[in-house]
Amino acid sequence: MAIHDDQTPVGFSIIRTQLEKYLFEITAPCPYGLPHTAVFRQAMINSISEPILEILLADGYRRNGDTIYTMACRDCNGCVPLRIDPRLFTPSRSQKRVARKNRDIKTTAGLPRITEEKIDLCNRFLRVRYPGKHNSAAEYYAGFFLNSGFCTYEIEYRLAEKLVGVAIVDCGRKFVNAVYYYFDPAESKRSPGTYNVLQLIDFCRQKDIAFLYLGYWIRDVAAMRYKANFKPHYLLRGDVWTLDAKN
Repeated sequence: MAIHDDQTPVGFSIIRTQLEKYLFEITAPCPYGLPHTAVFRQAMINSISEPILEILLADGYRRNGDTIYTMACRDCNGCVPLRIDPRLFTPSRSQKRVARKNRDIKTTAGLPRITEEKIDLCNRFLRVRYPGKHNSAAEYYAGFFLNSGFCTYEIEYRLAEKLVGVAIVDCGRKFVNAVYYYFDPAESKRSPGTYNVLQLIDFCRQKDIAFLYLGYWIRDVAAMRYKANFKPHYLLRGDVWTLDAKN
């Protein structure tokens, strides 16, 4: 059972018992390209309260649109939930350089909404990130970003007036959950993924938020490996969050 700072094991037990009757499993090819069959253990939700989502995130669950899920793959345990305590985080030299490089970026936050500008940017990102898979920005917004059942926000990153990145996050009083981030592939030299996480950490510090959840760290997948560069961080192995400053 995952250790959580503000919830007793009884709280986890109650939530797990209630959730169990709604959970079902689906199999699919590994979404991260590993040579294994992925097993998603998930439940559909219409809405979810902040305390419940806080508990589920601390127990290793993720949110995808109106679905709460965890990985239950039979022959792979590569997906390791990772979270950051913003009070402990110390930026590396390279992360400080990324912050300086992006000082001309302006950020604004609001509720998620579809615009032609965002659809164009997201489609360009998807074509580069997932070539040949015919992913659609409109489908992402309709089935993923706007269909959350929770207090979800959208953070826009602009270079002058040009939109160069958008982060989708769930925000609670004690947590921020990084749901998705897409950016202009032409601005890759700015290390936009790293800059986004640095901005989220700063936001958490300003609001005295205890944890930033970054989703899965996967050692064998380059696109997911960078998350461990934010140190120190916690990894959920088994049922315990362990502080890790080395990975």
